[in-house]
Amino acid sequence: MDFRLNEDQEAIRRLAHSFAEKEIRPYAADWDEAEKFPREELAPKLVEVGLWALAVPEEHGGMDLDAVTSCLVTEEIAWGCGGIATSVGGNSLGSYPILIAGTFEQRDRFLRPLVEQGNMAAFALTEPNAGSDVSSMSTTARREGDEYVINGAKCFITNGGLADIYSVFATTDRGTGSKGISAIVVEKGTPGLKIGKKEKKMGIRASNTTEVIFEDVRVPVENLLGQEGDGFKLAMKTLDISRPSVAAQAVGVARAAYETALNYAKERVQFGKPIATFQAIQFMLADMAMGIETARLLVLKAATLKDQKLPYTTESAMCKAYATDMAMKVTTDAVQILGGYGYSREYPVEKWMRDAKIMQIYEGTNQIQRLVIANQILR
Repeated sequence: MDFRLNEDQEAIRRLAHSFAEKEIRPYAADWDEAEKFPREELAPKLVEVGLWALAVPEEHGGMDLDAVTSCLVTEEIAWGCGGIATSVGGNSLGSYPILIAGTFEQRDRFLRPLVEQGNMAAFALTEPNAGSDVSSMSTTARREGDEYVINGAKCFITNGGLADIYSVFATTDRGTGSKGISAIVVEKGTPGLKIGKKEKKMGIRASNTTEVIFEDVRVPVENLLGQEGDGFKLAMKTLDISRPSVAAQAVGVARAAYETALNYAKERVQFGKPIATFQAIQFMLADMAMGIETARLLVLKAATLKDQKLPYTTESAMCKAYATDMAMKVTTDAVQILGGYGYSREYPVEKWMRDAKIMQIYEGTNQIQRLVIANQILR
């Protein structure tokens, strides 16, 4: 085993860190306060450095990043801001179904504009009554001639109000449960496609999260990804791919909080000496450092298995569950170390704690991850 990054990976990681340090971190608090994703200011800069559409392969204009490198980039962007990392990750999440099941023509048509024009993508799966239980979705896609007519509503959709393309999951055969779910690409501006309420969230407030409503939305049959009935498997494959990236986000947010707590502990003087000299604080910092390192190694293992085209479902679920639980603990402990200042918006650790919470929930709750792991190890 070799835990060293190759030269290209290290160069891209440094590029991503430098970008986050200069273009994201200084403005993260303002974007969080405004509850707005700064598309006009930030997207062109991310496009320019090649960090906007991480999932798009070279044949469609992208950088063709391997999974390990993509996770390294994601960690650094999340170190800058968890909300920004969520929106950038949302582009990848919305792209994966097209990459997995799309034809070459579909991939080029839908994904090239992400890279070249700074377009955005969204993954439209969750519904008000179909979160963890995907098979209970009620959005329908009825075929009429050479078109599908889509009706229904999705909720908690990252990039929902900004996306140019939506990977939409709908049932084409309600009588067959999960086997009747299909995936269809819907483009912005299609008649009947409406953006519902924008969510006012506890954390990741710099990302755009909305309802997406479909009222007799007509799309050509050629926008179907794969075959009718492929949707459930396609959604599960997509989440397998994306979970290491969510874990990498958690590592980035935790690392940011840990670094701030560490520096604060060295400078904050109580009882005549820095609080970092107190064993109670030292143990907290040591646990934070161990958790971050362990989570990162789990992320890199899952990503490496994917790059080697080996099974990684178990490792994908493990790294997502472990890293996001770790991030919640580390950010909470960072607030504790900073005390009253940690609870104040004067310091960023309260934001990182708020950002970390959603990572235990989205793209499969950590309880679902444990079910996935248990199913795998009990086979």
